[in-house]
Amino acid sequence: MQDCLFCKMAAGEIPVKKVYEDDMVLAFYDIDPQAPVHFLVIPKEHIASPADITPENSAYIAHAFEVIAKLSQELGLENGFRVVTNCGKDGGQSVGHLHFHVLAKRSLAWPPG
Repeated sequence: MQDCLFCKMAAGEIPVKKVYEDDMVLAFYDIDPQAPVHFLVIPKEHIASPADITPENSAYIAHAFEVIAKLSQELGLENGFRVVTNCGKDGGQSVGHLHFHVLAKRSLAWPPG
């Protein structure tokens, strides 16, 4: 998408502090971290939200979680981590491109306080 912030990041038009990149996903550190480790994983194909996952694009989501598992090991997140995605305005989605927040290295009790 032309005006999509995350599409521009995935295309290399906007610099990010990369954690990982391949042909399907980009992982980068959050600019406003909410935990000592806080990065995002985005599909390089524009998928607006979890509500837009289809059989045709679901391989991007499966691959994103494979990358999250790989990075959790590489970053030493052996005590656990949280993966968060928001859907739509009421769900707190602030960027109209599917993304997964990975937070770790602090206690993440539920419900959040």
